[in-house]
Amino acid sequence: MDTRLHTKVTPDWHRWIGEALAAGHPPAELLATMTENRFDERAARDAIADAMFGSTAPVAPAPVAAAAAFSSRLAEGHTLHAGGRDIRILVRVSRPIIAVLDGVLDTDECFMLRELARTRLARSQVVNPGTGIGVVQDIRTSEGANFGRGETELIARIDARTAAIMGMDEEHGEGLQAMRYGVGAEYVPHFDYFPPGDPGSEPHLRHGGQRVSTLIMYLDDVEAGGETIFPRIDFTYVPRRGQGLYFEYTAPDGSLDSLSLHGGAPVLAGEKWILTKWMRECAFAG
Repeated sequence: MDTRLHTKVTPDWHRWIGEALAAGHPPAELLATMTENRFDERAARDAIADAMFGSTAPVAPAPVAAAAAFSSRLAEGHTLHAGGRDIRILVRVSRPIIAVLDGVLDTDECFMLRELARTRLARSQVVNPGTGIGVVQDIRTSEGANFGRGETELIARIDARTAAIMGMDEEHGEGLQAMRYGVGAEYVPHFDYFPPGDPGSEPHLRHGGQRVSTLIMYLDDVEAGGETIFPRIDFTYVPRRGQGLYFEYTAPDGSLDSLSLHGGAPVLAGEKWILTKWMRECAFAG
């Protein structure tokens, strides 16, 4: 018996994915069906994400001019000086622009942020592409807590630090968002930017413009699973308490980087806690 997994998704399966999503079947159900049919899990996830969020990954390198448009806002060198802290840059990726940062938060801050978030957790939402309104969907199965900019001394300190790291004024930042993922919880691959063609993006783009960068801060180690994945470049980050994962997706000329497709793999054991900061191209009033 042939036990090999299918790593290529055929046109018939792509068509089935589109029809199943249009009929209202949740992505988790599609993934289960495809793995039962011996598809490699990553190939299945990529195909489902492509159907939900855009076209397939480019098969050839981007033109030089387009690639050059994406130049990082992150400072050069091996160490960032932000809010009185020295933050080490452990890894840099040039396209999409990604950096792994060490020492973004200390142990006490991670604990206090988890406890602060725990008092206001609610099921996380995603932006409905048709209306722009936040809705609960199975593509994101975490619980979240939102904080207003500067609402406590701790939050104000993190707001200032993240702005310094990301090379933008605090006024461009959205409020911090904490998320908890329990066993089995995940976030299927998605884009952080607002797709210009979606009607639901318009109200978000009116207030602060497009998102340009993200900083995910990890509030605890994860016992198993919960990696942050960039499937179009086959890059995986394993959560470590106090570290940050920074990435960009909007160039100064407005170009959007589809290689920034990313997601959160299912948590297999323990919990995953993260704190996220998004930056906009213009001042954001909330």
